[in-house]
Amino acid sequence: MAPSRPATADAPICPLCERPIPDDQKDAHHLVPRSKGGRHTEYLHRVCHRQIHALITETELAREYATVEALLRHPEVAAFVRWVRGKPPGFTVRTRKSERVRRR
Repeated sequence: MAPSRPATADAPICPLCERPIPDDQKDAHHLVPRSKGGRHTEYLHRVCHRQIHALITETELAREYATVEALLRHPEVAAFVRWVRGKPPGFTVRTRKSERVRRR
């Protein structure tokens, strides 16, 4: 777990876990992947962003999970979000792609 700078009052809020995002943990996530024609992005915690891509393929993101609300309905994403919400804003953890995503 790498330390990060503390979140400030003006830090963006992650729409998934609802925690402030420190500058060094801010990732832009294309709701529809660029490879599938997506343009709109949302800032997420790096750990949340990596977890999405570890669990869901780009095709699935484009077809079924192109909104924050849809991502939160994904059972494994929802379980991750429940777990990570209690962590400090700068929390990081190693993310591993699911076997299903690795096979694609």
